[in-house]
Amino acid sequence: MGLDFGGGYRLRAALAEDHAGLNMVCLRTGDSGKDATEREDDPDLLGLIYAVPYQVYEPDFAFVVDGPNGVCGYIFGAPDTPGIYAKMAADWFPPLAARLADPGPDESRWQGSDWARYAIRHPEFVYPDVLHRYPAHGHIDLLEEARGRGIGRRGMEHVMAKLRRAGATGMHLQVSPVNRGAQSFYRKLGFEVLKDEVLPRHTTFMVTGL
Repeated sequence: MGLDFGGGYRLRAALAEDHAGLNMVCLRTGDSGKDATEREDDPDLLGLIYAVPYQVYEPDFAFVVDGPNGVCGYIFGAPDTPGIYAKMAADWFPPLAARLADPGPDESRWQGSDWARYAIRHPEFVYPDVLHRYPAHGHIDLLEEARGRGIGRRGMEHVMAKLRRAGATGMHLQVSPVNRGAQSFYRKLGFEVLKDEVLPRHTTFMVTGL
């Protein structure tokens, strides 16, 4: 079951044939909500890290936003964070890593999509004890054309309700520290920033009970 947002926009289940669209949306929102096309030399890697595996491993909680021009956003949920991380570590990233050169750990030498190649070859799964009260997590990205229509709020509420019905007691998100708009959006949905010394400093964690 999806949602009709009006104006030719609707939420529906994400399918395997949407992978190219997921990669496109992830790329065009990949610079803290802005278009990362000019920055990346491999246009698919962002989506293969942050979008496609959610459709593959949690299809019941994976949705795309269709608009007049096709896929223009996605909303993903994962009710069991350690479970999906284990699948990604064992089955998703190793085959991708096998076809990518390792750019090495020296960030000063990285160019283009080297940061993504490194992330695929050395994936970071953050789920310390402080997040265990919020075992679900999610991602949302919308192209500019789909913003300001209430799509994000209604879509997130839909996914959060599904996660709650699946038994998740809380949810966490990772947000770019410089993306103030996204942080404000999540606050309106009941999320708040969680600060703890065990959490990485390069990203902001926001949490809410379900």
